[in-house]
Amino acid sequence: MNHQARALVGAIFSVFAFAAAVPHVASAEELADVSTAFRWLGKNDRVVIEAYDDPKVQGVTCYVSRARTGGVKGTVGLAEDKSEASIACRQVRPALQFQEKLPVQEDVFSERMSILFKRLHVVRVVDTKRNTLVYLTYSDKLIDGSPMNAVTAVPVAASTPIPVK
Repeated sequence: MNHQARALVGAIFSVFAFAAAVPHVASAEELADVSTAFRWLGKNDRVVIEAYDDPKVQGVTCYVSRARTGGVKGTVGLAEDKSEASIACRQVRPALQFQEKLPVQEDVFSERMSILFKRLHVVRVVDTKRNTLVYLTYSDKLIDGSPMNAVTAVPVAASTPIPVK
């Protein structure tokens, strides 16, 4: 194996090691999917609906719908999913409970959308003036991210101030 090949293998190994070391704050619970395009081999292209419970705010669940690429590459996890996503976060319990003080802005969910460099993010922003939790979803890519995004908000009762760091 020549020097260039060893360097390439080393770089690929480093990327996978880094990806494995990055903590995933929350994991998705897939609720449903609908087929959008037939594929002869592998899974069909589809839109999935996933639920994410906010790990620091008990009582808030975010529902994200997004495209999943099928075919052989999609079936084995090598396809790159499209950047479009939609989000709706809701209070799902009578009262919210905060596990700790929240940063004003925090990446609370992250999930890979391609084998290497593309990720879906959900960011929580605290709007202290309106006592509201705002959630933004977007995707990024090492070289060029996508400006496509979606936003939703969960108002918190005035009697429950959001604890902010």
